[in-house]
Amino acid sequence: MASKTVTVGSSVGLHARPAAIIAEAAEGYDDEITLTLVGGDDDEGVDAASSLMIMTLGAEKGAEVVVESDNEEAVEAIAALIEKDLDSE
Repeated sequence: MASKTVTVGSSVGLHARPAAIIAEAAEGYDDEITLTLVGGDDDEGVDAASSLMIMTLGAEKGAEVVVESDNEEAVEAIAALIEKDLDSE
């Protein structure tokens, strides 16, 4: 399984707009993609294709998130989105 730890770049963290952008991108892959907040209360990852589940992470700007999937390309694509300030686009 491919995995990458990234830092949240969006100024408001992974809230509505960034979560929706990430979920839409994750839906484009057939493989399951999970996100886990480093140091969070829950060690189980949430479904990256669900904006509501992404928001439940409570990941603020600067928080670290682990992206995991069997698809390395998907991990890289979703990780790149998490690192961007998606609120400025």
